[in-house]
Amino acid sequence: MKIVKLNKNNLEEEHICCAISDKKSQEGYNKKKEWLKTEFKNGYRFQKLDVRGKVFIEYVPIEKSWLPLAGSNFMVINCFWVAGQFKGKGNGKKLLQQCINDAKDMDGIIAISSSKKKPFMSDPKFLKYQDFKIIDEAPPFFKLWGLKTNKDATYPKIMETAKEGICPDKRGITAYYSNTCPFTDYYTNQLLREYAENKNIPITINHIKNQEDGHKMPIPWIINSVFYKGELVTLEMKAERHLNKAIE
Repeated sequence: MKIVKLNKNNLEEEHICCAISDKKSQEGYNKKKEWLKTEFKNGYRFQKLDVRGKVFIEYVPIEKSWLPLAGSNFMVINCFWVAGQFKGKGNGKKLLQQCINDAKDMDGIIAISSSKKKPFMSDPKFLKYQDFKIIDEAPPFFKLWGLKTNKDATYPKIMETAKEGICPDKRGITAYYSNTCPFTDYYTNQLLREYAENKNIPITINHIKNQEDGHKMPIPWIINSVFYKGELVTLEMKAERHLNKAIE
């Protein structure tokens, strides 16, 4: 199977994998495509296998990354997903190699994950198997994984402001989301808002619209996050059961 590189010319014809069968997220799907059109100009890459499924990788030079990371000349993996029938067949390694090839003039590659697999994060077990190592961390569970291609380079770090681990707004539910993922718009603006209204809990929703917003995050994550009274509850889209537990 060949790798397809999405660009402004083929974006309308190609699917973007992760929300292809979720009609509820159609608006978010369209917003993700609009986001990609803008970020392609900043060196953003979306590579996927030429199949109809969830098997793709997205990455961008750190200088243009929205994640709160400090450093230079490294490639940042933004999203990396190999699901279902495509697992265990070397597809993840094939996509990662494409990222390494695109970063051949850079000092290495980094990715935010954890020490154990969590939804919507790159698989840390796979990263470790591919010789990545933990180079920085932030509470409550974030790990910055790195792979050098230039042994003399200095690894990037998580910005100190993103190591707070707590949200400054402690009035109720606080959510952050960006259009880097097709699911976030529906699950945050509709389902999460409805949940808060039904529970009669104050809610604040912060839309991360640019790099400046991303760099102000209290955690090194921009796709989706939900806090309750300042404490991080979950990075998952379906936050209800996690919120129920936190509230109880």
